[in-house]
Amino acid sequence: QVQLVESGGGLVQAGGSLRLSCLASGSIFSINGMGWYRQAPGKQRDLVAAITSGGITNYADSVKGRFTISRDNAKNTVYLQMNSLKPEDTAVYYCNADVVRSDSAYQLRYWGQGTQVTVSS
Repeated sequence: QVQLVESGGGLVQAGGSLRLSCLASGSIFSINGMGWYRQAPGKQRDLVAAITSGGITNYADSVKGRFTISRDNAKNTVYLQMNSLKPEDTAVYYCNADVVRSDSAYQLRYWGQGTQVTVSS
């Protein structure tokens, strides 16, 4: 089995910063893409940022220039540095990872349980 565990969420004032972390563990042979999504109340889950195993990144327009995604392949961990936070960034943030398990030839997408980020005005 594979587990993704996020940490680093919380309450911050507008203009502040938070850093989210997501650790993947379990029967992992390799991890390809990793990413962060968010879901605000009553809204769909949307992509925030993604990163390939080679470090190529992609961002939602709403976070470009404010958020930075990075990963440590040796630690199976993906990070999201969030700066200049706005109230509209308030959401539950979910990480995902495209994992090839050590007992399978197939790639599957796994999700974390989510971490709440609340930005007060």
